[in-house]
Amino acid sequence: MEKELKNNYGKILIDEEVIAKTAGLAVMECYGLVGMSSRGMQDGLADLLGLDNISKGVGVEIAKDKVHLDLNIIVEYGTNINEVAHNVMERVRYTLENKLGLDDITIDVNVRGVRVGDDK
Repeated sequence: MEKELKNNYGKILIDEEVIAKTAGLAVMECYGLVGMSSRGMQDGLADLLGLDNISKGVGVEIAKDKVHLDLNIIVEYGTNINEVAHNVMERVRYTLENKLGLDDITIDVNVRGVRVGDDK
């Protein structure tokens, strides 16, 4: 599925993968984050995703004019998890609004794990 934006010159189609990758990169800029986790964890362990697979930690649903994101993160031990999740939401919303022109966005953050330090 794609997000369609229209302007005076025509229309712009933004693929789900572009939205997921942009959101994932925005997440990785946040303080207190160790990394992102895959959406489909088979064994219940939160495995860190590398930058090449960062979009696998982001679920994107597009319905009419709305975009819904599910972000799966792993936070650093000792940080305020609520504050980290809130910062992730704000950063992703800001990035998608300013870089992709999306405006009706809902974001759910799923904390899949806590790790000590940055042991990528």
